[in-house]
Amino acid sequence: MTSHIDRFIRYLEAEKGLSPNTVRAYHSDLRAFAGFVSERLKKEAFGPADVDHYMIRSFLASLHGSRARTSVSRKLSAIRSFFRFLIKRGEADRNPTDAVFSPKLERHVAKFLPVDEMFSLLDSVIGDSRQGTRDRAILETLYSTGLRVGELASLDVDSIDRSARYVRVVGKGSKERLVPVGMKALEALDAYSGAFEEIRRAAENRGVKALFLNLRGGRLSTRSIGRIVDAAIERSGLEMKISPHVLRHSFATHLLDSGADLRSVQELLGHSSLSTTQKYTHVNLDKLMEVYDACHPRSRDS
Repeated sequence: MTSHIDRFIRYLEAEKGLSPNTVRAYHSDLRAFAGFVSERLKKEAFGPADVDHYMIRSFLASLHGSRARTSVSRKLSAIRSFFRFLIKRGEADRNPTDAVFSPKLERHVAKFLPVDEMFSLLDSVIGDSRQGTRDRAILETLYSTGLRVGELASLDVDSIDRSARYVRVVGKGSKERLVPVGMKALEALDAYSGAFEEIRRAAENRGVKALFLNLRGGRLSTRSIGRIVDAAIERSGLEMKISPHVLRHSFATHLLDSGADLRSVQELLGHSSLSTTQKYTHVNLDKLMEVYDACHPRSRDS
């Protein structure tokens, strides 16, 4: 089975163009499944024909209580995709996952900050130091564009077109999209650019093209950006326990509250499915009722 899995992983990398994180997750899931089957069959060497839907159900049942439903669902998705791959190449004649249903997922409500608290968070980074101007630019850009932290870390200097006011982003699955960027973020980026001019020049001489740099002139890592956001959250004194991803949620929520349509927000966020974006539609029932009352011909008496 190991050779089949390796071929499938190469296919995901070379032909499907999935992100490295997604490929690693699929590889890990399939290795875990293969290990479970090997233990159940009490033999190391086995093939696709040895796997039936009872085996898959047993594997998923073994995860109950120790894994979130989303994690279990992803593992089933990996196994399902793997067998589809084998069938297309004539290496399996059936897909045992056809008789296995995905676990029902709980619908999670996306946390977000009200506009005034979002502004307080942005204003928590003060000072004219190099580090302060960079950190302010990071926060402003995250909120202005709704980028994932990983997407922000991967930006290069030429990713931003200041005159056209957009940023070119490579998101999940290596899909490229253009996202508008606001003037406040551009002003913060200009201040950061001026403060880091010497560091930038030295970095470019070494071939470093990253937009956001550390004080040594290297690309700022995703983890470092997460720590910068965490520090700002702590300084702001916000009572809500939030993660850096809340800036992305707040970006989407504030756009929808202001009248943006769901499809446009989907494009801005880089979601492949509209259902992924729909978790933001809960955010302001009062707003929805206001629109309903104003627009629906049968919303009120008389």
